[in-house]
Amino acid sequence: MIDRELVRKVALLARLELQPEEEEKFTTQLGSILDYIEQLNELDVSDVQPTTRAIDVSNVTREDELKPYPDREAILQGAPEQEGDFFKVPKILNAE
Repeated sequence: MIDRELVRKVALLARLELQPEEEEKFTTQLGSILDYIEQLNELDVSDVQPTTRAIDVSNVTREDELKPYPDREAILQGAPEQEGDFFKVPKILNAE
């Protein structure tokens, strides 16, 4: 059973500052969650294979294909700065 003292303890461990109304709300919500988990524990799942998803999902992404962009100048025109045929970006690495 979840009580306010347990909610305060969990909040302390999680470094959360809860208002009294939040403590009451979380006490009720966590109690409901644990009650539901107890209902799930009553189910017979001995014949159910363990899975990571409820439905079978396959990768639907396409392979990346390298292709030159037909209008290189249009891309460079959209850059804030350019140097020749390249984008100019601020230096982010130290030489050290």
